[in-house]
Amino acid sequence: MIVNIYKNSEMLGQAAAKYCAEILNAAIAEKGEARLVLSTGASQFDTLKHLVQMNVDWSRVEMFHLDEYIGIPETHPASFRKYLKDRFTSLVKLKAAYFVNTEGDVNKSIEHLTEELRKKPVDLALIGIGENGHIAFNDPPADFETREAFIVVDLDERCKRQQVREGWFPTVEDVPKQAVTMTCYQIMQSRVIVSCVPYKVKAEAIKLTLGSDATNEIPATILKNHDKWMLFLDEDSASLVSSEVLRNLTIKFG
Repeated sequence: MIVNIYKNSEMLGQAAAKYCAEILNAAIAEKGEARLVLSTGASQFDTLKHLVQMNVDWSRVEMFHLDEYIGIPETHPASFRKYLKDRFTSLVKLKAAYFVNTEGDVNKSIEHLTEELRKKPVDLALIGIGENGHIAFNDPPADFETREAFIVVDLDERCKRQQVREGWFPTVEDVPKQAVTMTCYQIMQSRVIVSCVPYKVKAEAIKLTLGSDATNEIPATILKNHDKWMLFLDEDSASLVSSEVLRNLTIKFG
């Protein structure tokens, strides 16, 4: 694990996008194609903004969507399908894009996604960390044991409050109770994992993630077991990590 700390989210996003482009281009050079998993949320705005501007042959890249609410249409402002189409897939010409479709038969959608995802390894996964320490919608206590690729989960209260605070829903009652998410196991199968986690509201989650052993009560801690996890922070999100913990990490300052 390498922790990269930048002054602000803009600088973080630019550096992370450059690193992600290098990973994708290396995969394309090696095997003629690359496979990418994308997360969503306010913390990913700057990274995606810069990533679509990178010099990547997007026609050789397949993208997989990480998670989606159950019970809202794609036209809803909070839909992650809408988010990725507005901020990514409408701006680059991909080889293919696979979305988590929660309208209609959810189980059939999960089956299809799993089949496509597991045809070949994922080269790069962008995995954010929530205020409650979740990765994707694997809220605590996360299921570390399942070997499924996608599962239906119940959203916890802190996760719902984050969605309201970020402006996706007017009240907690408006947030769907369930979502489809890529599992912790499946995330960990990615060759490289990049987590872009800016802002002060994520400082407690980062403190707990970096200062704790792997536990499903802090789902992001499982990423520390991945041998190619790159964590991008800004000064705000890194602000609560103790100097003792920092001394035991490989830190790069931007």
